[in-house]
Amino acid sequence: MSSPTFNSIATILETDFKIDRSDISPATVLTDLGLDSLALMEFVFAVEDAFHLRIPEDRLDPREAGITLQRLCEVIDTESSGALVPAGEAAHA
Repeated sequence: MSSPTFNSIATILETDFKIDRSDISPATVLTDLGLDSLALMEFVFAVEDAFHLRIPEDRLDPREAGITLQRLCEVIDTESSGALVPAGEAAHA
């Protein structure tokens, strides 16, 4: 997988969290990145800032076992597509 979303996430992990690129793949489980719980939350905040969105906790709790980078990409892509609806249209829906 080399989607723009995945590439952006990989860059954040490499640059901000010093994770080796060879350890980053779509199947990588967030809890296996070697980040403590605080760093994991900081990672999610960095991703949210990079994509200009907020990920609802019910969609993705990074401390939950088994959440992969692939799943994170899916949530971001879904939230991003929803964020593109103009606020006025959302209010009328």
